[in-house]
Amino acid sequence: VQLVESGGGSVQPGGSLRLSCVASGDILSGDTTSGHAMAWFRQALGKEREIVATITGIGNYDQSFESRFTISRDNAKNTLYLQMNNLKPEDTAVYYCALSTQMALTADPYDYDAWGQGTQVTVSS
Repeated sequence: VQLVESGGGSVQPGGSLRLSCVASGDILSGDTTSGHAMAWFRQALGKEREIVATITGIGNYDQSFESRFTISRDNAKNTLYLQMNNLKPEDTAVYYCALSTQMALTADPYDYDAWGQGTQVTVSS
């Protein structure tokens, strides 16, 4: 499994970005054999990796960790998205997409066994 993120960059406070994560193989479909959950995590410099949002194979999601962000997926395109609005300087971090070993929503990074290389998001004026 390969996960490749894109869409990061530099933006001013209050701006928006949309991150994408393309997965190799037909692993994002919602059937019982391959509908694994996916998530976005982020890691700021000097801090631990933290959950941003998570979504199941059939589109149930939990984005309570950061209400300004919206997670979604397009199974036909094998792509995971993160729409980030009203960005703040504290959102500055490397953002990673990850594939879970299970289908249920989970915020535990140890439940994810495939990770992208990360995409940098910088919010500053």
